Amino acid sequence: MSIVVGLTGQTGAGKSTISRIFAENGFSIINADIVARQVMEKSSPCLAEVAETFGRDILNADGSLDRKKLAGLVFTDKTKLETLNTITYPYITREILRQINVLSGTGKNFILLDAPTLFESRADDFCEIIISVLADAEVRRQRIIKRDGLTLEQAQNRMNSQLSEEFFISHSDYTINNNGSPETVCEIAGELADKIRCYYENK
Repeated sequence: MSIVVGLTGQTGAGKSTISRIFAENGFSIINADIVARQVMEKSSPCLAEVAETFGRDILNADGSLDRKKLAGLVFTDKTKLETLNTITYPYITREILRQINVLSGTGKNFILLDAPTLFESRADDFCEIIISVLADAEVRRQRIIKRDGLTLEQAQNRMNSQLSEEFFISHSDYTINNNGSPETVCEIAGELADKIRCYYENK
């Protein structure tokens, strides 16, 4: 039977680095951001619902989603963000479950679900272990600005839309603080991946 490990945490904390290390240690990765893009592809039922709710001006001329326009709407208004999540999460979690079943059916025993909104989407229900990646606010702010090409205000809006650090700590089995060097966090992630594999292989 497969074990599903949930990886989540604060935006800009460095989840992608942790995910890569787990992949190098034999975990199959399901990336919820990729799933979210898949379910919002042009002509999809999910995108049709979103456009009906937020207006067709969130679409590009070819009918695909204008992600920046939608982000500008929802990351400055918590009610709109909740509305968007109510529409998209059922599509996302359905696809995540499908991918888990496919991987399990092909003998993949160790699965990492990399999901920024793991708790909000209730995808934590699929996970036996939850890891949250955290970092100081200023560290995250600078990473988001550099990674996504955002202004300081836009980066702060994204940070403000997330759950608190206290929530992540209290709802996780493990937390990784990623304020230091890449080498240090890679070593911590590698040791944790080994620990989880060894525990379940020897059960």
